[in-house]
Amino acid sequence: MFHSSGVHDFVQELVVQKLVTVIASACTGVGAAGSHRPLVERLLDLKDACWRFLRPHTIRGTALGSFALVARALIEHTNLIKWSLLFKAFSGLFALICGNGYIVGINQIYDISIDKVNKPYLPIAAGDLSVQSAWFLVIFFAVAGLLIVGFNFGPFILSLYTLGLFLGTIYSVPPFRMKRFPVAAFLIIATKSLMQVRGFLLNFGVYYATRAALGLAFEWSSPVVFITTFVTFFALVIAITKDLPDVEGDRKYQISTFATKLGVRNIAFLGSGILLMNYIVSVLAAIYMPQDFRSWLLIPAHMTFAISLIYQWEGGETIMHGSMTIGGANQDNHERRANDMNGAMAMANGERQKGAKDGSDN
Repeated sequence: MFHSSGVHDFVQELVVQKLVTVIASACTGVGAAGSHRPLVERLLDLKDACWRFLRPHTIRGTALGSFALVARALIEHTNLIKWSLLFKAFSGLFALICGNGYIVGINQIYDISIDKVNKPYLPIAAGDLSVQSAWFLVIFFAVAGLLIVGFNFGPFILSLYTLGLFLGTIYSVPPFRMKRFPVAAFLIIATKSLMQVRGFLLNFGVYYATRAALGLAFEWSSPVVFITTFVTFFALVIAITKDLPDVEGDRKYQISTFATKLGVRNIAFLGSGILLMNYIVSVLAAIYMPQDFRSWLLIPAHMTFAISLIYQWEGGETIMHGSMTIGGANQDNHERRANDMNGAMAMANGERQKGAKDGSDN
């Protein structure tokens, strides 16, 4: 059924028609106060709102992780590379972006009140995109992603993709809303990453699909094990530190996170420790398995990242110490918590940016 050209053309036409409907509906929800402005300006506003709705940093992560695993599979079997696989590769990337858009979109729909405190620049919280338009977009992302994966990558990858959408749904949507519980949220973020560079499913799923497209059975290799392990531990860092900038809103709306329970400084320290361990293990892997890795690249790169991480941590400690002493005894507890959070994030944001480069360096 999935390989019938007639059905395939019908589905493609249906997806295009749905996209047109989404754009037309979204236009009515962007800039409601300026509905009499020229259509071109409204479309530009829509483009900007949709781009922010997709959370661009997650798209970059998705593209980076996909490219790294596809490239790894192709390097291992250069004789099987065909131009006909290019369309399949881009359709797979688009499906991942759709899944990513669904997950971050559904979270914004159910977090409007919290985002007005924590992330007022997001399009729904800022009033730049209506809730109705956001629902049109997330439904389109889910349907388009499922259709693309179902028609191109078979039942196994479709089941992994569906699992990712399901985990993203129960993370945000009542009555489940697993983000309220630190351990459940931690496990979901570390696992659901078929959509983002955050764990096992992305690496396994993309590598499996690429080998299947090449006509090969799935088989682990040392570099792929290394990439998967590194990014899975990096996912743990994301899972426990992602709420650091959201402490104020999470406390206000009683969302229980590791940051609100254990404190910003402790969580930043734990995340830094896991990331530092990742870099050290990477250097050791290059030393003890030189036949599997480019030691001349892996060792200095990860040593540089480790040193930079330590330097940023020390800088963050200095910022936090200063923020706690400048105000003296007259600074109230709320202000101290805010300053602690700002100091930790000055350090934690840099750590994430450095760690995100490793998918391509390997």
